[in-house]
Amino acid sequence: MSKEVLITIHSTQNVDGDPAAAELITQGTYDYSAEAIRITYMESELTGLDGTKTMYHISPEQVILSRCGAVNSQMIFRRGEKQKFRYQTNFGTLSLGLDTHRLLCELDEHGGSMEIEYDIDFEHAFLSRNKFNINVREKELKS
Repeated sequence: MSKEVLITIHSTQNVDGDPAAAELITQGTYDYSAEAIRITYMESELTGLDGTKTMYHISPEQVILSRCGAVNSQMIFRRGEKQKFRYQTNFGTLSLGLDTHRLLCELDEHGGSMEIEYDIDFEHAFLSRNKFNINVREKELKS
């Protein structure tokens, strides 16, 4: 069953030892079952991805981050595995590498948190170390 939630995303991108951090608080939906979890929200102008729908599909062995809209991509996070993915924008498409170092999900039927730490490379040349901390909590009902 889908429920409306408040999603807080704290991200850090470290390029050449120069970390840049951002935080986004947004509304979205949360679908929970014993087999899989899905977090969905719309990106905003603040992220530079206005008009893009972002979905996290979470299963016991992996997390798939899909974006559709101004940017199209599908990133598969599996701890200790290197993956390839396409990052498509209005300016062109890049083929990038993804190496997941940390994947921690503490989500239940009420929400919770997830942490993903990974490296991005372009043609085997390191681009950045990235980290997402995502917190999902049920919206409080107003009386």
